[in-house]
Amino acid sequence: MIRKQSRIYGGRLIATITLVDAISSCWFGYCQGVFAGVLVSDDFKQSFPQTLDPNVSGITASCFFFGAFAGSLVAFVLGDKLGRKRTIALGLMCSFVGVILQFLAWHMPQMILGRLVNGIGIGLTSTMTPVYLSECAKPHQRGKLVGIGASANVTTFSLANWISYALYFRDGPLQWRFPLAFQLIFPFLVTPLLFCVPETPRWLLLVGREEQALEVLSLLAGKDIPIDDSTVVSEFRSIKSAIELEREDRTPLWDVLCFRDKTHNFRRLILSCGTQFMQQFSGINALGFYLPTLLNENVGFNQEMSRLIAAINGTIYFVSAFGSLVIIDRFGRRKMMLSGTTAMGACHLIASLCLRQGEIDASQRKMMGNVATAMFIVYHVFFGTCWASTPWVYSAEINSLGWRTRGAAAATAMNWMGGFAVTQFTKVGIDNLQWAFFLIVFAVMSFFFFPVVLLFYPETSNRTLEDMDHMFIQNPSVFVFGKAEMTQRQRPMSFIDAESERIGSA
Repeated sequence: MIRKQSRIYGGRLIATITLVDAISSCWFGYCQGVFAGVLVSDDFKQSFPQTLDPNVSGITASCFFFGAFAGSLVAFVLGDKLGRKRTIALGLMCSFVGVILQFLAWHMPQMILGRLVNGIGIGLTSTMTPVYLSECAKPHQRGKLVGIGASANVTTFSLANWISYALYFRDGPLQWRFPLAFQLIFPFLVTPLLFCVPETPRWLLLVGREEQALEVLSLLAGKDIPIDDSTVVSEFRSIKSAIELEREDRTPLWDVLCFRDKTHNFRRLILSCGTQFMQQFSGINALGFYLPTLLNENVGFNQEMSRLIAAINGTIYFVSAFGSLVIIDRFGRRKMMLSGTTAMGACHLIASLCLRQGEIDASQRKMMGNVATAMFIVYHVFFGTCWASTPWVYSAEINSLGWRTRGAAAATAMNWMGGFAVTQFTKVGIDNLQWAFFLIVFAVMSFFFFPVVLLFYPETSNRTLEDMDHMFIQNPSVFVFGKAEMTQRQRPMSFIDAESERIGSA
């Protein structure tokens, strides 16, 4: 019996599950931040002189994203078969092996292989831990709790930048091998926690283990809450009824791809992928991997100052990301995304024009470079507040139970492929287009995302996960603008009535 084996109940159990997600996200964030400092380390460039070629440098950094994309596809295929916990455990093992290959690397093929294997593991965990947490959290806490994981990602991104700056003053291989080896701390922190938490009740119901699902629901409800408690039974019936309704409406894959299923699973998958596409093509990983290089080569700061600015920027980004936890459930997902795209586009526009002016007038280069640097920092404030957490929360919420793992996996795969593309072409783009790169690519894209979100993206905050099916059944049009049920932050009364019907019919 799960209850007899577990000593963690209620809020403590949710906190432990949140820690699993947060520490896994810490590893993910650290991986994103650590390689920027590695690439500019003198000993690394001496050990791997091939990386002096921008194309080789790009593929060395971005192959991590390709591996993570592959890991997301594995989660797409195996996530519902293995379950949430075992998929996360598989990801941790892959990342552990990948880290060892990297910090012990003496040849470029070993480094690239390590980056790929590490990426596969991160792809698995980054897909599954938000799903795991979202399937256990209550609706009014879900955004904040899943957002903690995304914000934890930024915490270790910032830490990686400070480690890079601190080791600038050291010579030799320690300058880059230690930051890579530091990743080994994360599996030792998260693995014991994974043994303390149960599978999600929704996955247990999905595979027909009803008694265990009831036990987990009672554990999540609190200490000494029996499985026949009315709250536990009501939630159990609501989830079970939603699963049965979904199975009754199961349609061939081709019909799903043609939007002919009532619950619009493919449309929801596209929406979740879209948030991750928009996150990447707002330019976050372009700056995350190449900000020190950009400040050194294009703005004019020396290497020490470039690393220091990157570290300070990472700290500001970290504070902003945690600030989003205060407002993500208060303002809803749509408002966060809409306000963020406009602000980020303005930052890229101003930074581009300042870099252009610095090229035209050498006497103004320093001042314009300072303004452009300030705009990159302000960009991270808006990204951290509005876009660091929201896409991960959104993709964990929007999909149906039968498609939640697949939807989250597809969204995460889009994140990683977007990161791969952006990281691969950024250095070459800056070398060839200079100031125009940020204007042509990221400013234009950020402004374009505003109407996309406004017209097509429904609100998901303050809804149960089972509400999502009802929302798409009742509102089949792809356009949501002007429809209160699809865009208001408060939970519509029709959703509450539908939940009562599900409970009564189960």
